[in-house]
This record gives sequence, C-alpha cells and structure tokens, in this order.
Amino acid sequence: MDNSERERVEVMDLPPEGEAQSTAYATPDSDQGGLTGWIWRLPTVALAWRNLRRNRLRSGLAALGIAIGIFTVVVLGVFGTVLQLSAADELGGIGNQVIVSPAEEVEAESLATRDIQELERIASGRGELVPLYSDNVVVDASGESAAVQLYGTNTPGLLFDAADGELPVQHREGAIVGSSVASNLDLQIGSPLVVGGDQYRVVDIAAAGEDITPVQPDNAVILPEREFSGEFDQAIIVANSPAAATAVAEETDATLNVRVERVDIFELSEILETIDEFFTLLNQFLIGLGSVSLVVAGVSIFNLMLMSTNERRGEIGVMRAVGIHKPAVLKVLLAEATMLGLLGGIIGAFLSGVAVMALWAVSPIGLDVVFVPRNGAFLLGGILFGMLVALVSGLYPAWKAASERPVEALRG
Repeated sequence: MDNSERERVEVMDLPPEGEAQSTAYATPDSDQGGLTGWIWRLPTVALAWRNLRRNRLRSGLAALGIAIGIFTVVVLGVFGTVLQLSAADELGGIGNQVIVSPAEEVEAESLATRDIQELERIASGRGELVPLYSDNVVVDASGESAAVQLYGTNTPGLLFDAADGELPVQHREGAIVGSSVASNLDLQIGSPLVVGGDQYRVVDIAAAGEDITPVQPDNAVILPEREFSGEFDQAIIVANSPAAATAVAEETDATLNVRVERVDIFELSEILETIDEFFTLLNQFLIGLGSVSLVVAGVSIFNLMLMSTNERRGEIGVMRAVGIHKPAVLKVLLAEATMLGLLGGIIGAFLSGVAVMALWAVSPIGLDVVFVPRNGAFLLGGILFGMLVALVSGLYPAWKAASERPVEALRG
C-alpha cells in the first residue's frame, strides 16, 4: 500500500464530527504528549494539521507570506507609535506654556498693569505667571561685541535651566547669559559684561533651551525687572498641566478680550496637537502600507488552498462517500487556512518584537514608549488579523471543494 492510499484509509477511518476519538481511531501521534498529542484530541484540527504537514514546503511558504505581512504591519505600527510618543515626550514641556502679548489692534508696546494683575488672578492655582521684558541689544565683553536677545524677569528659573546647578530663585542683580553668548564672548561667572552702556557681572549661565518656544535663553542676556521700570511686553504663564494651560488661555480670552482684542494669546499646546495629528496620520499611512503585503499573503493562501483542494479532489470525494457531511469537510479545510494564519501571525509578531527591541538597543528611545498598550494591541491585532486574512482567503476554495458532488470528486 503506497503513501497516498494509506492517507486515504486514515481519512476514511476518522470518526464522525463531534464524536470522541476512541483508541481504535488513534493515530501514530495520538499517544504523544505536548502539542501533537493535544491536536489529535480534536479530529478536525488533527486532520487539518496532518494535511498541512503533507505539503510542508507549500504550507511553510504560505505561513511565511502571512508572517512577512504581519511583521510589516506590526513593525510599522509600533515604530509610528514610538515616534509619536517620543516626540510628545520631548516637546511635552511646551504644552504647559501660554504666552500673552499686546494685540496689534491696541498699538501698545507693553501690557497694562491691570492686565498683569488680571493674569496673576487667572494663573493663581493653575501655574506661575512670569512677566517678561524683551528687546534686541548689543553687548560688549572681552573686547568683542555681539547682538543678543535681552530678557528682563525676576524669576528666570521658571522658564530656563542653568548650565550647571540651578538658576537663582529671585534674580535681583547681575546678568544671566545664555550658553552661546558665554561661548562666543568667552564669559564665565564673575566676568564683566556691558549691556546698553551699563556694566554688569555674570552671575550664572543658562543652558540652551530644548523646547520649541519663542522664548529661548541660548543667545540671550537676562537682567532683573528693575532695569526696565516694570514694563513688560509679554507675560508667560507656566501652567501645571496642558489642561490647566488650556483653561488659562480660555479664561484670559474671555476676560481681557471681551469688547476689544486687547491681547494676543498663544497656547503652545496647539503645536503639540498639530504634531500629534501629523504622527497619527503618518502612523495610519504606515499601517495601510504594511497591510498591502498582508493582502498579498492572503492571495498566496487563496492560491495554496485552491491548488490543494484541486489536488485532493479524490480524497475529499472519499470523505463525502463514506458519510462525512459537507460541514465537516468545510471545517477541516477552513481549519487548515486558520492554522496557517495563526502560525504566520505568531512568527510575524515574534519577529516584530525582536525588531522593536533591536531598535531600542541601538537608539536613544526609552522603554516607556515601547511597552505601551497600543503596541501590545498591534501585536495581538496582527495575529488575529493574520488568522482573519487566512480564513477569508481559504473560504471560497473550502466551500468549492466541500460542495462538489462525491461522484464528480472521485472521477477526478
């Protein structure tokens, strides 16, 4: 008896669907433990698994196609999420700032005292108000001159960071210079500096700003408020959270711009929203691009199942002739397609996890943007999507084969 005849006998010996498999129907693999032994306890799954093993090369190539599709979709989705969350972490600080300045309609160069007082009331409990004077000046030091941005505030520590240590809580005398100014003019703490004809001593050096904000200390000199007679051309509210910043911006607009547009309000969280929208769109595009490869894998499984059922017409005819009903045959063929999808999905998800960890190992991203629920959903969704694609791809070939009359199938 050759292999094909032996396989047909095994098919005919399988018990009807839904009945327990007795020892009389045990196969050579049924007494083994582990995955193989578990599979043979389910007749439909057992037969599907055996059929896939008979054509290992084609089954492997079909599963590989699904794996590549899942790998592409999951990796692009995870990478997009990592980029989005990394950008949000890097720029998250600017979402807490609200910048208020005189509106062009009022033609004022500075904020009125009553506006500053109203802003202090609005910011109370939600953040800190930093009135700020700004101008462009030329400074002289070490026999050299440089054009810099001039800021006037008593609380620079709320807006800027020190290059070493911390900026003074209250800035009452001397000059704080940005790192670029210190480097270009060879300044150190204690060095003399001439600003607008007045001489000051450098009391601290501010670090270069990393956030996207109009107020940057890198090429700036910061002096105390008393040097500018209390005139401020802008006020910055450093809120406790982006939500608090939004509330401050809304109340400021409702309070100061009731009858006429007295102030312009710039909420930096708007930049974050735009960036987040961009990365969301990019992520969707990447996932859509990766889905193309999954569709190609589905076509491959469709072709495999169609060829497989055509080659096994005689076997399917024997199954139908011995009393195995159409639903049972359909279940076996669909189980084959589903198992291909499951196998490919697991392989693809595993390779995706390896790729993501490799990205973390060679790049400065943190694990906090890698291990997030959205990425876990991509992995699980990738496996389920692979099974769905395989199931849909095998549906027509399975229905076609199961619907064929036994006599026609036996004729080949």
